[in-house]
Parts: sequence; structure tokens; C-alpha cells
Amino acid sequence: MNTSNSKLTTRREFLGTSSALIGGALAAPVILSGSLFAAENSATLRVGLVGCGGRGTGAANEALHADQNVVLTAVGDAFNDKVQPALRELQKEHPDRVKVTPEKCFTGLDAYQKVIDSGVDVVLLCSPPGFRPVHFQAAVAAGKHTFCEKPMATDVAGARSVIESAKLAKEKQISVLAGFCWRYDHPRREFYQNIHAGAIGDIRAIYANYYTGPVKPMPPAGDRPQDMGDLEWQMRNWYNFVWLSGDGLVEQACHSVDKIAWAMKDVPPIKAVAVGGRQTKNNEGNIYDHMFVVYDFPGEVQAFLGQRQISNCHAENSDCIMGTEGIGKITAAAGPVIRGKQPWRYRGAKSNMYQNEHNEFFAGIRSGKLINDSDRMVQSTLLGIMGRMAAYTGQQVTWEEVLNSKEALVPQELDWKMKLPIAPMAIPGFTKMV
Repeated sequence: MNTSNSKLTTRREFLGTSSALIGGALAAPVILSGSLFAAENSATLRVGLVGCGGRGTGAANEALHADQNVVLTAVGDAFNDKVQPALRELQKEHPDRVKVTPEKCFTGLDAYQKVIDSGVDVVLLCSPPGFRPVHFQAAVAAGKHTFCEKPMATDVAGARSVIESAKLAKEKQISVLAGFCWRYDHPRREFYQNIHAGAIGDIRAIYANYYTGPVKPMPPAGDRPQDMGDLEWQMRNWYNFVWLSGDGLVEQACHSVDKIAWAMKDVPPIKAVAVGGRQTKNNEGNIYDHMFVVYDFPGEVQAFLGQRQISNCHAENSDCIMGTEGIGKITAAAGPVIRGKQPWRYRGAKSNMYQNEHNEFFAGIRSGKLINDSDRMVQSTLLGIMGRMAAYTGQQVTWEEVLNSKEALVPQELDWKMKLPIAPMAIPGFTKMV
């Protein structure tokens, strides 16, 4: 979390970045030929964790399981009450490799920078996504191999910042792992490989959904401690504010967005239209609880994405790819399956996709065959932002309009004592495209 105005001022400079910056994104990770570490390197790798919530603690655990010569040496979070529980949990499982001294436990808005500057080799960025662009920029500037939890930004200005940092990461031969974990799931890898090889013919349509309950409901204003400032209140309830989370489509259903992009070989859509709104009480929060987006891709292919976060409703998280010669389906209850021209069902061993991605990440650092997910991770983030823009405005939004948007939701400078008014919830037909 930043306190420096200069870093977020730089975000505005990215508003002039052209669409060419994210061209050429690939479905598979980019493999870089060099490394900050020599091939077959066996030195101890020091890991720093930024963001000590559940996902951050999980990522640190997976990093420690991925390589027997990895140690956790620094942790940071805005709040101390997040740091200590995370450390206790990690120490239970890795008592010999959690080597975080009290001096390497950092808290506050600048904790991320202190972790990066603490002498670590690898940084895990797991704070709320509104902070991801600034944290990623700092990690790359310092030459750290980086894991970025999804999504990579909550606004277009942030996405442009990530694009620039990603370019620098390639120049510096830095490994970048994205938290779009399904791309590291073995059954889905084989599934999409078969789809791309023509198992269902030409793709004609895609339907994906992410129907679930609220992730973290917003408490009433009366629950707010009298001495708690605006910034802390919003950060402690970050999921309910667009500038911090990006809304449910961008923060959670971005996995479904990413799988749509994967099916389309990461060719961006031409345009999108969407509906959405808020049916349930959200107190002071300003995110929608449902959206439905229609993306139009080249070749008259359409992708439909339904997203909902409302309790006591039908729950489902599935994908259906319809082709000219068959159908590919993925459901939570069963593994991926293809019916039609070339029937297929996954027969391989089960594995943990979260662990898989860290295994490949650290193996790449060791061997010098570095993973760099940066192109596709920012493009999938922008696809989610595109759908949200279409739902919020009620307008058709083109890919070029997204790339040229001046949307900048994240405050340029943050201070615990600052006044931070809550933006009103978007109203289709009235909220304007920026």
C-alpha cells in the first residue's frame, strides 16, 4: 500500500499507453531464456510475503512446499493483527523454514516496500488488488521474482502500470507468476489443448458462470469503531469497494473471464454489453451483486458470462464451450469432458493447481527457464474490467475504448487520517464511460 504520491502519479502517465503494449499475449506462459540465478542453482531462496490474509498465507505455504531450499524471511501487511496469525499458521507446518524475525515483520501502508527491501529473492503479492500495480512496480524495480495474485488491477490506469512493469520484468529476466491458477490445473490444461487442437471443431460460443454467495458482506456503519478512519474502514472491508476489489466480476469471476480468454487463445474481444446491479443490501459498499456479460470475439464468436454473489441461490461454477463438431464442458462436480468429434475425458492423476503453479515457478527460477505470465494476466484483468464497465454504464464497450479509457479509481496518495468519501454505486444509463 503506497504513501508515495510519485508512484501513483506515474499511473496517470500510463493513460497514454497504446493498445500495442498487450498484443501478442499467449495461452501458455512465456518462458524467458535467462535468470537472476544460474542454471541448476541450489542456493537458499528467500521469500517475502505481502498481504497476510487467507490467500497470502496459502501462497506462502505453497511456496515453502514447492522447493525444499526456500525460506520465508519477511512478511508485511497494513495491519499487525493479520501478520501474527499468518506466521503462527505457517510455523506449524514449516517450523524450520519460517525464519521471520520480529524485525522482518512489517506493518503499515509502506509494508510492501519494506518487505521488498528486506533482502528477499522472491515476493508474493497478495494484498487487495487495488494495490497490486504499485506493489508490482516496486517488486520489478527491485529485480524480484514475483507472484501476483489475481486480478492485477481494479482500473485501467492500474492495468497500464502493470503492462509497463511487465515489459521491464522481461528486460530484467524476472519470473512473473499469475494467480490465475486454473492455467496450472493439469486436467484443464489437457482440456484446452484438445479444444485448440480441434476436438470440437471451430468454437462458436462459450457460456461460463460463477454463481455463489457473498465473499465478505459489508458490516453496517454502526459497527465501525469511533477512532477508525475512512481508509482503514474501507481496507478492512476491501471486498465491498470497487477501488480496492474491482467488484465481484473482476475479483472473483475473473477466473471465469480468464478461462474464456484461454479458450479464445487470448485474442481480445471486439466489444461487450452487460447487465447488472444490486439486489441485496450492502450498507456502505458500492459493488454489484450480479452481472451478465456478452463478449463478441472475432469470427462472430460470442462468450456469455454470468456472475452472482447472493445467498440462498443456485450455486454453480462451470464452463461450456460449444463448437461446430462437439461440446467441451467443465463442472465442479465432474472433471473436464469433451463430447462430439473427438470424445475425451481426463484420465491423469489428480493434483493441486495452487501447488502446481508454485512448483513450476520455483523450478523455473532454479533452471533459468523463467515463467512470465504478465501478458495474459493483465489482458484477462482488462477483460473483467471491460465487462464491469459495460454493466456499470449500460453501454456497449469496445476493446479500443477500454484501452483508451482514463479510468483511475485508486486514490493517488493514501494516509490513515485522510477523508475518503465512498463513491456512489454505478447506475446504468447515468454512469459514464471515462
